[in-house]
Amino acid sequence: MSAELLKTPLHALHIELGAKMVPFGGYDMPVQYATGIIAEHKHTRTAAGLFDVSHMGQVLLKGAGADAALESIVPVDIVDLPKFKQRYALFTNDQGGILDDLMVTRREDDLFVVVNAACKAQDIAHMQAKIGALCVVEPLPEKALLALQGPQAVTALARLNADVQKLVFMTGGHFSLDGIDCFVTRSGYTGEDGFEISVPADQAVQLARALLAQPEVKPIGLGARDTLRLEAGLCLYGHDIDTATTPVEGSITWAIQKVRRAGGARAAGYPGAEVIDTQLANGAARKRVGLISTERMPVREGAKVVSADGTEIGVVTSGSPSPSLGQPIALAYVEANQAALGTEVFAIVRDKRVAMTVTALPFVPNRYYRG
Repeated sequence: MSAELLKTPLHALHIELGAKMVPFGGYDMPVQYATGIIAEHKHTRTAAGLFDVSHMGQVLLKGAGADAALESIVPVDIVDLPKFKQRYALFTNDQGGILDDLMVTRREDDLFVVVNAACKAQDIAHMQAKIGALCVVEPLPEKALLALQGPQAVTALARLNADVQKLVFMTGGHFSLDGIDCFVTRSGYTGEDGFEISVPADQAVQLARALLAQPEVKPIGLGARDTLRLEAGLCLYGHDIDTATTPVEGSITWAIQKVRRAGGARAAGYPGAEVIDTQLANGAARKRVGLISTERMPVREGAKVVSADGTEIGVVTSGSPSPSLGQPIALAYVEANQAALGTEVFAIVRDKRVAMTVTALPFVPNRYYRG
């Protein structure tokens, strides 16, 4: 017996636009529109794509101690985060495993947090249990979330409000868009320049239509969202990172600022710090890497990875043909001694060996606007 799928405020618009709908994170979501995943992917890389990400969880943390409170459950520098700056963060457990990844933006009087759809209920419960006595944890179910991504995203959005051009990567601000009060960050999940727009749910369709009226913009489904983020080398929670992976194994140690590491002014003081600091010092036994193949055979999540002599050394956690490169790409965990760039490995697909090479991430250069 499956629970009734939830619907975002744009659900009827997706149907009107000819979307093929699939279950994702408990929601009925558009996987693609009529032109298909590859065309949508390429449109986002060359023009601008509009994504409905309203299934994600939006939460405010309020109160004077909110930043220090959040720091007690993430290995990230929140206290020194400047106003209207955004930062990637991770909830960790006592074993150093990852409960979810999230985005945090400091605003005038609060922290604006965005968590993944599938983890939304447990993340909110986690924050309420761990830091609810130290700050107000206020979910925002009355807000929708739109992402506008691609090299022409700024051109399209600036027609609604020219001031968005002043934002740079990982900053945010309040903007009126088509007369609607929104909170906008210059960030996203595609490797391209772009924006994420928090908008009142009852005005989300109006804003989506205003954006889709711009000549650069087309609607993009979750299928292309996945291939875009994979080319950008970005993790999908529940696939490439989870409670059984640490930030060191997951190759996301860049998210742990020096101030929170051993010897830093606010070192440790979060769940799993001992495990993570030990791995930061000594390395981990396995590591997330990028793999690319010159063969045609697509390599998918779950494929085993072996060395030249057939020894099993790891597993693929995300994989797809790359629409931009025309080659199979994958993210995989492999033994640390097989993780060096240029290492030749094999993925097992239907009992056949597909030759792959450990390669630098991202697969496709990112084009964030840093000013």
